[in-house]
Amino acid sequence: MSTITAVATTNAPSAIGPYSQAIKAGDFVFVSGCIPLVPSTMQIVEGGIEEQTKQALTNLKAVLEASASSVGKVVKTTVFLKNMEDFATVNKIYEEFFSSSEHKPARSAVEVARLPKDVLFEIECISVSSK
Repeated sequence: MSTITAVATTNAPSAIGPYSQAIKAGDFVFVSGCIPLVPSTMQIVEGGIEEQTKQALTNLKAVLEASASSVGKVVKTTVFLKNMEDFATVNKIYEEFFSSSEHKPARSAVEVARLPKDVLFEIECISVSSK
């Protein structure tokens, strides 16, 4: 039977609700939605879609690393956008973020009516653990 373990790191924002930053289940890591909060202040990063996307991806990377995983082991992402007009900008940053990976993860991207704390970008993922 697989072990299920909650993951927590101070290198990413703490959960703002009754959930874990990530859950390790067997060889898989399920990362909760990462929004562009600065971990040290728990405030939304200043700026627009570019800054918010970069911060959320930085947070995602921190949770992956705390999970004994990495960006290169991500198999699936889901991207949530406040405005699909931002897709091209987000896509460029996303592509750069995953540029060192041997593969590009499967992905869904959707526009939503509203995101937590009224941010512009959120991302969640599933990855494989190194341990």
